[in-house]
Amino acid sequence: MLTARQQEIIEASLELISTIGIQGFTIKNLAKKIGITEPAIYRHYENKISIMIAILDFFKEQSESVFVTQLDDSDSSLERIKKIFQGHFNAFEKNPSLVNVVFAEEIFRNEPILQEKIADIMNRNNKIIKAIVVEGQAKGEIKTEVESKYLTVVILGSLRMMVKRWQMGGKSFNHSEEISNLFDTLKILIENK
Repeated sequence: MLTARQQEIIEASLELISTIGIQGFTIKNLAKKIGITEPAIYRHYENKISIMIAILDFFKEQSESVFVTQLDDSDSSLERIKKIFQGHFNAFEKNPSLVNVVFAEEIFRNEPILQEKIADIMNRNNKIIKAIVVEGQAKGEIKTEVESKYLTVVILGSLRMMVKRWQMGGKSFNHSEEISNLFDTLKILIENK
């Protein structure tokens, strides 16, 4: 459980990354933004990497609540995938700065621990979507002509592209409508009729 100050540091870090980019994310800039000294930050986090790890852990918790709840849902597999799309996008809308961290591969390139964290999140989400697809195929809801692992890539890739488009477009389009349209398109491609 994070302390109030640790949560404040995470939120300020996300705001900094969102406004001035990962290159401008320094302990000095963070301390200035919060209005505390650099040593005060170091009392809560060892370094910038430990703050990034905390951010990824925060995202993992957010993501988990969206993905894991759909494993045991009684809706159809397609409806569960739609709920994941909506829930994932809603999480990013609440914390848009997370997009700048989670989808910024250059951050992770030289930091194995960050690569490992993001890979863990991606693998877990991939397994959940794949399990839903496999179940949907077994129930005759999703086409079986395409292997579940490739359908999973298409589904997650579509979601990732929509999130990136939203981010790059200044978060300007109506995400609910776009997610609904994207899902309707995916449904046409994967639904077993």
